[in-house]
Amino acid sequence: MLVTNGGKQAVYEAFQTVVDEGDDVLLPAPYWTTYPEAIRLAGGNPIEVFAGADQEYKVTPEQLEAAYTENTKALLFCSPSNPTGSVYSDEETKAVGEWAASKGIFVISDEIYQHLTYDGVEFTSIAQAAPELHDHLILLNGVAKTYAMTGWRVGWMVGPKDVIKAAANLQSHLSSNVNNVAQRAALAALNGPMDQVSAMREAFDRRRRVIVDGLNAIDGVVCPTPTGAFYAYPDVTALLGREFDGVTPQTSAELAEMILERAEVAVVPGEAFGPSGYLRLSYALGDDDLAEGLSRLQKVLGAK
Repeated sequence: MLVTNGGKQAVYEAFQTVVDEGDDVLLPAPYWTTYPEAIRLAGGNPIEVFAGADQEYKVTPEQLEAAYTENTKALLFCSPSNPTGSVYSDEETKAVGEWAASKGIFVISDEIYQHLTYDGVEFTSIAQAAPELHDHLILLNGVAKTYAMTGWRVGWMVGPKDVIKAAANLQSHLSSNVNNVAQRAALAALNGPMDQVSAMREAFDRRRRVIVDGLNAIDGVVCPTPTGAFYAYPDVTALLGREFDGVTPQTSAELAEMILERAEVAVVPGEAFGPSGYLRLSYALGDDDLAEGLSRLQKVLGAK
């Protein structure tokens, strides 16, 4: 195990350690914006494998098989997902893990949202679902999400001894250790009671239901119900090409710009996470602000 300066450093070092120049890395899309850049920084090629709202944004082994080549070195796996909030079931996780094991490729699994699941959905680590991955599995995590400790910059990676040793050598020259105060705070969070985490998850759950209902009330918006993290990822392809009082957005980036100007609501367009036609919204905010934002969106975009 290696303690890193935030989860993002763990992501970076994982790719730097196992990816060589010209290697392909399978990247389920939609994806967190850092993943493809970290792959490219390691000299690799991110190979997007897209799953839309009809699949609840979860890729299948069949899709991965279609994208696999002799140059494939690794697979990025993220459940619960940023940006979609999707959570792979135990069976789905097992299927992906077994497929990767059969190919002998590395799996880099980002589990930073593991404690934020809803509707009775259980988090399943791919380490448990597919133990045969043991020698080719790197787990990434941190305290930023579950414990709301973003600014403390404490993450970690767990994996085979040779991988962790190589990552530790890299980090020794890159940034050295995480500061001791932050590490003590992280230990207190990990070993302490989960009461506040449970209260926060309950608040997220309440807001999750509100944002999904509010988005699906907009004409042309299709928003699957996320079962993890704190994001909603609606499909807005039906809004593209539609005129809104003299403006006709053709991409989700143009739609996001129009929403910002007219509703004064900030959303992130799908282009940041993969294909156009989607928006990411966070419900990690107060109830009143969430209700106001949804009201503004419905006013600008039109309710059903």
